[in-house]
Amino acid sequence: MMNRPVLSALPPGLSSLSAHWGWLLLRGIVAIVFGVLAFLWPDLTLATLVIVWGAYAVVDGAFALVYGIGGAGNRRWMYVLVGLTGILAGLAALFWPGTAVIVLVMIIGYWAFIVGVFEIIYAIQYRRAQAHPWLIGLSGCLSVVIGLLIVMCVYPVGVLSVVWLIGSYAIVYGILMTLAAIQLRRFQRRLTA
Repeated sequence: MMNRPVLSALPPGLSSLSAHWGWLLLRGIVAIVFGVLAFLWPDLTLATLVIVWGAYAVVDGAFALVYGIGGAGNRRWMYVLVGLTGILAGLAALFWPGTAVIVLVMIIGYWAFIVGVFEIIYAIQYRRAQAHPWLIGLSGCLSVVIGLLIVMCVYPVGVLSVVWLIGSYAIVYGILMTLAAIQLRRFQRRLTA
């Protein structure tokens, strides 16, 4: 006999979140594309990478913001905060790409750290959901580690190393988001069955 989630034991908002699994999938795909672009153009300057990342952060932040505003449950504020953080960091990268590349790389690091902390909080809150929290928690841990690495090590490493670090992070993060979306889709199918 198949284990089915007990609807009354679900954390509030998870059923509405599972209905929006496509947003999570799109975030994952965009992150993977960004990471692959960083590797396809190894001679890409850090300033250009920051511009490409800025566009990604704005799009990713917009997805999180739309879900936070339109979602259900009492945890919407986390998505709104993650969305606003991504949009502001992305806009900073787009409007000031050449003025202080190191500062913008630091913004990427802080953004990854903040997103990671909120993903860990999310994973802890939804840990009994039997859906996808461990993937979100894992992506949160990855984001925190990468964010700290970028913030603490941006000065001694070369430009190419930073590009590869950010590209690798984006690919792994995108894969984890895609897997989480697939888990949410399966969870939604079980809820509607």
